[in-house]
Amino acid sequence: DGRPIFVREDRESRRVGAVGGGGRPMSGGGPAPVPGAGGVGHFRGGSDRGRKIIVWNLPFSTRWQMLKDHFRECGNVIRADILINQEGKSRGMGTVVFETEEDAQRAIADMSGTELDGRIIDCRLDRYA
Repeated sequence: DGRPIFVREDRESRRVGAVGGGGRPMSGGGPAPVPGAGGVGHFRGGSDRGRKIIVWNLPFSTRWQMLKDHFRECGNVIRADILINQEGKSRGMGTVVFETEEDAQRAIADMSGTELDGRIIDCRLDRYA
């Protein structure tokens, strides 16, 4: 139907399946594989509720890899996305999904007010996950 498709490769060898979002605003995708769950095809419930945070005030040059790397110190990051507009440009915000709710809460507490590429970011739990 004329929409562009964005494909990317996750360079982490320990992960199973695709990680990260791509070319669609608020991309949903399916549930992420659970590391150590017994092989390909084993998934956590289906909701990211309590594990997904929104990151505001991102530099427009930030890519999903940079966002994922920045939040990795808070816990196991399952997915990181940068939201884009209809022209394919960053909206200055993104989402990060963690393996546990505790990791997400730690990220909100530890990363709100930190600097990423010269901008102070704000993190909140995604109410709509």
